[in-house]
Amino acid sequence: MPTHLVALVSGMGWHVQDLQRAAAKLGVRLDALPFPKLVGRVEARGPNVSAGLMALDAVDGVLVRMMPPGGLERVVFRMDSLHRLESAGVPVLNPASAIETAVDKYLALARLHEAGLPVPPTWVGESAADAEAAFIELGGDVVVKPIFGAEGRGLVRVSDPELARRAFHTLERLQAVLYLQKFIQNPGHDLRVFVLGECLVGAIRRHVPAGDWRANVAIGGRAEAFEPDLETKRLALRAARAVGARMAGVDLLPTREGDLLVVEVNAVPGWKALSAATGVDVAAAVLDDLRVWTQ
Repeated sequence: MPTHLVALVSGMGWHVQDLQRAAAKLGVRLDALPFPKLVGRVEARGPNVSAGLMALDAVDGVLVRMMPPGGLERVVFRMDSLHRLESAGVPVLNPASAIETAVDKYLALARLHEAGLPVPPTWVGESAADAEAAFIELGGDVVVKPIFGAEGRGLVRVSDPELARRAFHTLERLQAVLYLQKFIQNPGHDLRVFVLGECLVGAIRRHVPAGDWRANVAIGGRAEAFEPDLETKRLALRAARAVGARMAGVDLLPTREGDLLVVEVNAVPGWKALSAATGVDVAAAVLDDLRVWTQ
């Protein structure tokens, strides 16, 4: 019997199609099932967690590809389901605890800092007045981020005190958490390293598009392959471990002084740009890692 894996997805986009291609190449059975189809049961008989008509307790492994947007109750239920699968002995990539940590920028950054990794100075709170004081402490030039978010979306650089005041009070009225990170001038690029287990699958240098300060490929950054040195590899591996992720996209920010800062760890990383730039079959590497893990 071939290894039976399930990918929990939010749609049937490029990454799911790439996984299906890789599964056929590896001789692995892969079913892509949408997160909204999850069903949980608490009873004497039957599966604890299923999706559609498939009992997920009985498959060899589950890959969390992408979680669709949803309210707090839906997100909590989905994470509860992943925890139950792990309790039933089903390998889940990434583990629920890693996803919960990485998706929360504040918690993830705190874990990175506690692990002794270099991170940008950051302030988080709820008061606009306190944020104004923090803005000055951080040098009067900050990046305001949503705590939950990815691909560089929702990030705003603020360096004008009046604009900062307006932004902070608007966020306070919206009952949002204010996340301020000191702006660090990069040399025109940042780095994305793809970690899988104790290995680095590949790495790209993402160049900042003209007129912007963000390097994310999703918003126009240009990716090129690069070979990280030993220290960069160690930093990426330590960052993934700090949030408990077996698979991770680690974002590193080079400073003009030549240092590297860990900015974020993505526990549900994409690989389209990385595969195109490096030629590495990331989808096959991910499925093979999960297949070996199940044995």
